Amino acid sequence: MILFLALVGCVDADAPLSQDATVLKFDVPAGSAASTLGDDLAEAGLDVSEMQWKMFLRGADGSCLKAGSFELRKNMSLTEVLTTLCGPPLPDDVPFTVVEGWRIADVDAALVEKGWIEAGDYASLAFEKKVEAPFEISSPSLEGYLWPETYMVRPPPAFAPEDLIVRQLGTFKERFLDTHELGDRSLHDVVVMASMLEREEPKPAQRPMTAGILWKRIDNGWQLGVDATSRYELVNWNDRKAFLVKLRDPKDPYNTRIHKGLPPTAIGSPTLSSLEAALAPVDSPFWFYLHDGDGNFHGGRDAAEHEANRAKYNVY
Repeated sequence: MILFLALVGCVDADAPLSQDATVLKFDVPAGSAASTLGDDLAEAGLDVSEMQWKMFLRGADGSCLKAGSFELRKNMSLTEVLTTLCGPPLPDDVPFTVVEGWRIADVDAALVEKGWIEAGDYASLAFEKKVEAPFEISSPSLEGYLWPETYMVRPPPAFAPEDLIVRQLGTFKERFLDTHELGDRSLHDVVVMASMLEREEPKPAQRPMTAGILWKRIDNGWQLGVDATSRYELVNWNDRKAFLVKLRDPKDPYNTRIHKGLPPTAIGSPTLSSLEAALAPVDSPFWFYLHDGDGNFHGGRDAAEHEANRAKYNVY
């Protein structure tokens, strides 16, 4: 009884629950009663017990509770929490798709087209690594680590590009990093290779074979000769005229016809199949490859066999 009275006395409805201003998203299921939310509020991160919440409601009207999603802060008072939960819920989340292989610039352009951001808002955060990653990224940008997926996001005015980036990095960690061993290759090298496979090899089942050829070229000091890398910095990926200029530019660090080794960064967001192919390449006698009109892989053991394949499948 003494403990119960002490707890009652500790409930100050207007005192901040903490000094932490962290924002939390809290969902109220349809049909919920305010008195049942104490444990849920604590699990969401608020410093309040079920008993404190119930004692607070003895002097407050919780019948105004609404169903939906709400934005709370850890440093709210109990009165502010209830006022928020009785106010208008957040707008329903809407889908936003980051397409497989998209570059940072492509995501930025898609968000601009929707009218959700100003040009460069997303790109500057990602290129300059202004969002803290949940794992170490040695690359100079976040290119390649922004997982392609359909995300349910808050539309404007609540949308924030940094929130999307945080979720993309978290999904990369969850879907790939936490479930795969890197072996002898660095994470950076695997991600860069996977990004090239995503663009270079149209059929996922063929990617391990292509990965084997590209790693063999790397390990033997060959130029990779992956033309997709020369498209990376183009405003329009399919701008053929600008692409041909890039192919002849010796100053372009992404020109893998001229420069040996991997390009400086990934060239887009790889999917799991490309990342797994980069981790588990298939050894073969081939040093060259091409694809026919149906996207089928054809390997060549030497330059002569490669040229014969080019003639046979009319690939130039």
